[in-house]
Amino acid sequence: MTARQTPVHSGFGAASTASEVLDGIDLSGATALVTGGHSGLGLETTRALAGAGARVIVAARDRRAALAQVAGLANVEVLGLDLADLASVEDFSQTLLARGTHLDILIGNAGVMACPETRVGPGWEAQFATNHLGHHALVNRLWPALQGGARVVMVSSAGHHTCAIRWDDPQFDRGYDKWLAYGQSKTANALFAVHLDRLGRGQGVRAFSLHPGMIATPLQRHLPREEMFALGWIDAEGKPANPAFKNTRQGAATQVWAATSPTLDGLGGLYCEDCEVARVDEGQPLSFVGVKPHAIDPQQAERLWSLSARLTQVDAFS
Repeated sequence: MTARQTPVHSGFGAASTASEVLDGIDLSGATALVTGGHSGLGLETTRALAGAGARVIVAARDRRAALAQVAGLANVEVLGLDLADLASVEDFSQTLLARGTHLDILIGNAGVMACPETRVGPGWEAQFATNHLGHHALVNRLWPALQGGARVVMVSSAGHHTCAIRWDDPQFDRGYDKWLAYGQSKTANALFAVHLDRLGRGQGVRAFSLHPGMIATPLQRHLPREEMFALGWIDAEGKPANPAFKNTRQGAATQVWAATSPTLDGLGGLYCEDCEVARVDEGQPLSFVGVKPHAIDPQQAERLWSLSARLTQVDAFS
């Protein structure tokens, strides 16, 4: 049994921008945490939320660089956080909890894509560790700050179509493929939202995941120009070549919409795209549109939660 992926007729679409989906929404008095909120889609998300009145805490691995990026934005604070380092996650969480801050919104935006094989912590594959395990530990450690009413939004990707959770080898110990590893980490983001929503809804916490669309951002920093050309993303001169690409304002819209839209009140555990609840795609070949059943299956979500809790030794619900 999977989540009920039924569109809610939001009135927005692929071309909508983050500021447009926030039109008429007053976030004064709300506090949002955005991981990677200083770069690419994260920066546009920070701008939009702060512009609507929210206080925004940006969690960034390079605090100094992040401060330069958000300079001039009102009501924005930067704190250091390395999602690939569980000690950093713990220190960050303790700092925030010591303040007694309630988080109304948490957007798991930070991530890495298609990087060369890299091992972090006890030998974990870096994309799974950074994109998923770090966020798992962060949300669980910050659970006291979320209870009572919050939305948690995980930035997944249509890349999840390529790879379900590899239960027999989640760390790619038997041969590394950068795109399959990325796809698995994005499936993990979606499954995390499914199970968090199941566990948290009684405490007023609802969770969503999403595909932001294709956007040229620093996320592509590990891809050589030749590969992006072969994929049809850029032309021979390095200029954008795919008309389906969104700009960053459009790319940030779905995560802002999922975090704030009253249309989603009472809902959760859903995968979204283009400012709408996505439909399930069970077809072949891969369409990269909608959500695959393996990314919203509650049994796989529970199994992933158990695996993640064992690996990170963090589970707010145990």
